[in-house]
Amino acid sequence: MSLAIVLSRAQNGLAADLVTVEVHLAPGLPGLNIVGLPEASVREAKDRVRAAIANSGYRFPIQRITCNLAPADLPKDGSRFDLAIALGILAASQQIPVDALSSLEILGELSLSGELRPVRGVLPAALQAGQAGRGLLVPTTNHAEAALATNCPVHVADTLGGLCATLHGNTLHALDAPTPVSTATSAEVDDLADVRGQALARRALEIAAAGGHSLLLIGPPGGGKSMLARRLPGILPPLRDDEALEIAAVASIGGGFDPKHWAQRPFRAPHHTASGVALVGGGTHPKPGEITLAHHGVLFLDELPEFDRRVLEVLREPLETGTITISRAARQADFPARFQLIAAMNPCPCGHLGDIAGQCRCTPDQVARYRARISGPLLDRIDLQLFVPRVAPAQLSGRAGPATGESSATVRARVVAARHRQLERQGRPNAQLGTRELERLAMPNDEGLQLLDAAMQRLALSARGYHRVLRVARTLADLANAPAVGAVEIGEALRYRQASLPQGGS
Repeated sequence: MSLAIVLSRAQNGLAADLVTVEVHLAPGLPGLNIVGLPEASVREAKDRVRAAIANSGYRFPIQRITCNLAPADLPKDGSRFDLAIALGILAASQQIPVDALSSLEILGELSLSGELRPVRGVLPAALQAGQAGRGLLVPTTNHAEAALATNCPVHVADTLGGLCATLHGNTLHALDAPTPVSTATSAEVDDLADVRGQALARRALEIAAAGGHSLLLIGPPGGGKSMLARRLPGILPPLRDDEALEIAAVASIGGGFDPKHWAQRPFRAPHHTASGVALVGGGTHPKPGEITLAHHGVLFLDELPEFDRRVLEVLREPLETGTITISRAARQADFPARFQLIAAMNPCPCGHLGDIAGQCRCTPDQVARYRARISGPLLDRIDLQLFVPRVAPAQLSGRAGPATGESSATVRARVVAARHRQLERQGRPNAQLGTRELERLAMPNDEGLQLLDAAMQRLALSARGYHRVLRVARTLADLANAPAVGAVEIGEALRYRQASLPQGGS
């Protein structure tokens, strides 16, 4: 047989497109030619494959070898096709039986010695292989990741030589899928009990967690803004299985999948020097950015005004839609971006405006220019905005009352109960409610409507701001287990709508 066909998968965003690896042997000048729009890393596979086959005790055919990666118009990159090409060559030269490969899709990088190395994007490939009714053959180091796709039989191998021996003996069997378990301990999770004082900020954090709302913390240095933000994941509700699988798939294509972090919400905190591409994703071959890596988790932007304004503006659409589309001339990729934005900033350039421990010397113009780095449309998309003052020494030492507040476990129990009410009622968190759903589920009583109408005039709320107040009010009602939204919930939601910031003085 001079023709062999092996199946594999290419990575295209979160999709894993089927690739048919066709290997043909013919008389002529010896050499291996790879066609089908391969990138440089794929073209280099011929040297890795030649050495791996020879070092595994098999004969590399001294013939003209043509390897076609179909479809030809789909760009192929990476080293994921090495093993499929090698097995195709061995099958075409009748050195291994080809029947065992007909029901498998194959991924894996080859070392020169024939050892199999892990590749990225295995989980999306396993999910789609399972949907197609086929198994997946991967390096052993990729087994835990591929096994998360419970609909796909997973086969593993350590070396090319060992795999070929298994094929000869017809002993290739799928391994049992291990049960994914997070190994994170409670000591590794930041506890809300560590925060001293800041009762209002703790309340805002609980509301944000319960409804999936975005939050902006404004205050002087040392007030605990970053400390509060890093404790948000510890009070968020547990992930559903489908959400955990989406997070694992994103981490897989990002190259950062770790089975120890299964079912943990991601927490991403990019530095303020990050570019727009770093945040939303991109590249010649589109890759996920920070907003996608924070999917179903938290994106924390510390020192918000220090980010380039054009970089921050790219967050506006994903905050509304929960997705991001990266378009390039040759291809397009859609990535999920249902993240929870938590941002922190100082009230002025020196940071001491409104600080009880320091005197601010920023002029009103300097303060205005500093705050203008954050555009109005972006601020309008942030549900909760709160001033976080410096904690008094008496509160830090415990002389003014208990040194610690409620633990994350206590707060999380209330958050889980509130989120459960939302999922039972509308199937999604309140932050994702549409306009019609708000009119049906979050419309306040007469007193609440009067208060909201007055606030619309006084605060000059936009239509978006109006709807975000209703979403927060609905979450407050859920936390209180109230059947409807009233004036109390509207009043508290309005309190968080625009932070009461001090003005520059000198």
